[in-house]
Amino acid sequence: MSEILLQIDGKEVKAGEGMTILEAAQGVGISIPTLCYHKNLEPYGGCRICTVEVESGGLTRLVAACLYPVEENLIVRTRSEKVDRIRKMILELLLAHAPDAAGLQDLVQEYGANKDRFEKEASFCIHCGLCVRYCTEIKKKNAIGFIDRGIRKEICFIPQIAAKECNDCKECFELCPTSYLQAVFVLTESLAFPSSKN
Repeated sequence: MSEILLQIDGKEVKAGEGMTILEAAQGVGISIPTLCYHKNLEPYGGCRICTVEVESGGLTRLVAACLYPVEENLIVRTRSEKVDRIRKMILELLLAHAPDAAGLQDLVQEYGANKDRFEKEASFCIHCGLCVRYCTEIKKKNAIGFIDRGIRKEICFIPQIAAKECNDCKECFELCPTSYLQAVFVLTESLAFPSSKN
């Protein structure tokens, strides 16, 4: 694997070919916030809280650090006025869905996000996809998935599979940054497979 030199926040960083900006930054102790990233899952880029500013060939743009591959001589800024403004806006949009999510509170403080900026659409899910991807990629059970699209998108347990697989697993619960997943499971369990407790 060939070595790539790039600059992250003014620091020269050596990264392996095929690594993402996020992986390169984490490798040298530079923190970039994430909500939908998990080291054992395929990168998803759903939350965009890991947005960074990159400069290459004199052009500057914003990219998701969890998806963007490292390039030779790439200049990365993990904090700038523009990056902070975007992260704050993303957090405010997420807070409209999950205003009291414990997994967001440290970021809310750091970026000064306003809980009340947007009208509440309390679904309590921030669509990070960690539960769906973990169940599919790691457990290979496909017991949970997304239904609908856009702002109507929700997570949903597949009753026929969840009734058999989820009671002995529940590993995805601890991944949920809003704790919403457990509530959905309890509701699905009580409505769709109450006989599983007998």
